[in-house]
Amino acid sequence: MKPIHSISRRKSKQIFVGNVAIGGSAPIAVQSMTNTNTCDIEATCAQIKAIQDAGADLVRVSVPTMEAADAFKIIKQKSNIPLIADIHFDYKIALKVAEYGADCLRINPGNIGKEHRVREVVAAAKDCNIPIRIGVNAGSLEKDLQKKYTEPTPEAMVESAFRHIDILNKLDFDNFKISLKASEVFMSVFAYKQLAAQIDNPLHLGITEAGSLRSGSVKSSIGLGLLLAEGIGDTIRVSLASDPVDEIKVGFDILNALGLRQKGVNLIACPSCSRQKFDVIKVVNELEQRLEDINEPIDVAVIGCVVNGPGEAKEVDIGLTGGEPNLMYINGLTHSKVTNANLVDELEAQIRSRLKG
Repeated sequence: MKPIHSISRRKSKQIFVGNVAIGGSAPIAVQSMTNTNTCDIEATCAQIKAIQDAGADLVRVSVPTMEAADAFKIIKQKSNIPLIADIHFDYKIALKVAEYGADCLRINPGNIGKEHRVREVVAAAKDCNIPIRIGVNAGSLEKDLQKKYTEPTPEAMVESAFRHIDILNKLDFDNFKISLKASEVFMSVFAYKQLAAQIDNPLHLGITEAGSLRSGSVKSSIGLGLLLAEGIGDTIRVSLASDPVDEIKVGFDILNALGLRQKGVNLIACPSCSRQKFDVIKVVNELEQRLEDINEPIDVAVIGCVVNGPGEAKEVDIGLTGGEPNLMYINGLTHSKVTNANLVDELEAQIRSRLKG
């Protein structure tokens, strides 16, 4: 089904995190973050692989100590996806992971102390051609900004961002991206809009501490959707109190819905009603589980009756309409009759066959 609207994206400077382009005309990158103990190298590598297998473009790893930095060195060697090192306050850790091959440093230059420390980190980033991500969070604004604004506001977040940006500009360093995250949807949205109008650096989008899988997905979909629909955003993370793999799935679902990227099966399904000729919910859930390994884009419709079924089925690559009999459509044309007993098997076979061909 062809989209009736295409989003005109904000023109941003392009940077590279490893071999992944961020900004410019590059696809919006989807990322997540490990939640294992970084010093547990085996567990962290396993989670990175799971996140990558889910389709992630980037993975962020927390590096809170020098011991974690030494572990990061080995993790980086074992991984084949760009890794972002997440560092707070300790500039020596940033220097170490830059030496060990980090693809990006998530560190706020204004939070690492004296000027010589900032200069050393920026020099290392320049020498290794490593970008920096400035990460402003409503929950950790500078004390003077908390006093000035009395509470977190979009304006306070933007002012905080420009403090870090100004430091990098004075050091002639423009290889950076920025995030402005809050758990309150509109605070994030308004902050990103304000900043997007003033700079051309890439923006990393996220609604921080969004919540559980269900509520966090809803908040993230609304917040990121509002921004992405206006062309704002170059890379995203959906922050969930859930498996990091879920963050990747929801991230791609958001981009799929907006026509910004398509990965895997775009499953169109009716909510089901008494007209259904098969158990739509059961079929859709089983089909979704079976097809989780597919990354190639394909549109599939599963509709329980003939009211909307034929119309939806004819607009997608593969469609199923409940009836007497159930009918499968391929490329808009009636293909075959399908019994309730083998609905999922037939759909899966046709999907996989089409993707192979």
